[in-house]
Amino acid sequence: MTNKFAHLLVIPSLFMAFSSFAETASSPADQVSISADKQLAQLKDNIGIFEKNVEIIHGNRRIKADRLEVHKREDLGDNKQLLVATGSPAYFEEKQADGTIMSASADEVRYDVAKRYLTLIGDAQVTQAGQKINAKSITYDMDQQLISAEKGASSDDRVHTILVPVDSKKNKSKGQP
Repeated sequence: MTNKFAHLLVIPSLFMAFSSFAETASSPADQVSISADKQLAQLKDNIGIFEKNVEIIHGNRRIKADRLEVHKREDLGDNKQLLVATGSPAYFEEKQADGTIMSASADEVRYDVAKRYLTLIGDAQVTQAGQKINAKSITYDMDQQLISAEKGASSDDRVHTILVPVDSKKNKSKGQP
C-alpha cells in the first residue's frame, strides 16, 4: 500500500516539473511525451529523473538517452528547465525551419530550454545538412546559429569538420560539372 501512495506523490510532482516545458504546447503535436524503463523524482530539488531506454519527444525535438534529468529552477529563465541527458552516447535532434534535421550526440547532452542552448561534452558531434563537426566538446546557440567546438585539454585529437559544398549539389542536379 505504501508503494501505491509513493506513486501518487511522485506523479503530480513530475507534472509540475514539466509543466513549463510543455507550456509552449499549443496542439497535441506539441505535447511532451516521455518514456523510460524507470522514473523518479527528487521533490525537494525539483528534478525529474528518467533511466534506461529514455526517449522524450516535444514537437520537432527528440532526445534519446540512458539517463535524463529534468531540472526546474527559477534561475533558468522563462521555461525554467535544463535537460541533462547522458548515454553511450545520448542523442538530441531537432527538425529545423528549412526542413533539415540537426542531430547531436555526446556522452552528455545539456539543453537549456529557454535559451535554446546545447552543450555537448565527451565525443561530441553535430550534423546538419551534410555538414559535420566532431570534437571533445561543442556548444551550440541554436537561435543565434553560433557553434563553438574544442579539443580536450589533454588530448592530441583536434576538432574535425566536414563541409559539403552547396553549389556542387545544385550544379550536379542541373547536369553541370
